[in-house]
Amino acid sequence: MKRHKRDMNQRAYERGYQAGLTRKSSELCPHSDGLHRENWLMGWREGRTDQWDGLNGATACHKLSGF
Repeated sequence: MKRHKRDMNQRAYERGYQAGLTRKSSELCPHSDGLHRENWLMGWREGRTDQWDGLNGATACHKLSGF
Protein backbone atom coordinates (compact mmCIF):
# COMPACT_ATOMS: atom_id res chain seq x y z
CA MET A 1 0.00 0.00 0.00
CA LYS A 2 1.32 3.43 -0.89
CA ARG A 3 1.84 5.94 1.86
CA HIS A 4 0.26 9.33 1.42
CA LYS A 5 2.48 12.30 1.93
CA ARG A 6 1.81 14.27 5.03
CA ASP A 7 0.29 17.69 4.79
CA MET A 8 3.32 19.96 5.10
CA ASN A 9 1.28 22.75 6.67
CA GLN A 10 -0.01 20.42 9.38
CA ARG A 11 3.49 19.13 9.95
CA ALA A 12 4.84 22.69 10.29
CA TYR A 13 2.10 23.47 12.81
CA GLU A 14 2.90 20.37 14.88
CA ARG A 15 6.63 21.08 14.87
CA GLY A 16 5.97 24.68 15.89
CA TYR A 17 3.66 23.50 18.66
CA GLN A 18 6.35 21.20 20.03
CA ALA A 19 8.91 24.02 19.89
CA GLY A 20 6.58 26.37 21.76
CA LEU A 21 5.77 23.74 24.35
CA THR A 22 9.46 23.19 25.05
CA ARG A 23 10.03 26.95 25.43
CA LYS A 24 12.12 27.41 22.29
CA SER A 25 12.38 30.81 20.67
CA SER A 26 10.16 31.72 17.75
CA GLU A 27 13.36 32.87 16.01
CA LEU A 28 14.22 29.18 15.48
CA CYS A 29 11.50 28.75 12.86
CA PRO A 30 13.09 26.68 10.06
CA HIS A 31 10.73 27.88 7.33
CA SER A 32 11.21 30.87 5.09
CA ASP A 33 8.14 30.08 2.96
CA GLY A 34 5.23 32.31 3.97
CA LEU A 35 2.50 29.71 4.51
CA HIS A 36 4.69 27.11 6.22
CA ARG A 37 6.22 29.80 8.42
CA GLU A 38 2.78 31.13 9.33
CA ASN A 39 1.58 27.66 10.34
CA TRP A 40 4.76 26.99 12.33
CA LEU A 41 4.37 30.27 14.23
CA MET A 42 0.67 29.60 14.84
CA GLY A 43 1.60 26.24 16.35
CA TRP A 44 4.40 27.85 18.35
CA ARG A 45 1.99 30.39 19.85
CA GLU A 46 -0.48 27.64 20.76
CA GLY A 47 2.33 25.59 22.32
CA ARG A 48 3.53 28.54 24.39
CA THR A 49 -0.01 29.22 25.59
CA ASP A 50 -0.46 25.59 26.60
CA GLN A 51 2.92 25.59 28.35
CA TRP A 52 1.90 28.68 30.32
CA ASP A 53 -1.37 26.96 31.22
CA GLY A 54 0.56 24.04 32.69
CA LEU A 55 0.26 21.36 30.03
CA ASN A 56 3.25 19.04 29.89
CA GLY A 57 4.52 16.88 27.04
CA ALA A 58 2.22 13.89 27.64
CA THR A 59 -0.93 15.99 27.90
CA ALA A 60 0.04 18.02 24.86
CA CYS A 61 0.60 14.90 22.72
CA HIS A 62 -3.04 13.97 23.24
CA LYS A 63 -4.07 17.42 22.16
CA LEU A 64 -2.03 17.21 18.94
CA SER A 65 -3.35 13.79 18.03
CA GLY A 66 -6.83 15.31 17.75
CA PHE A 67 -5.84 17.49 14.77
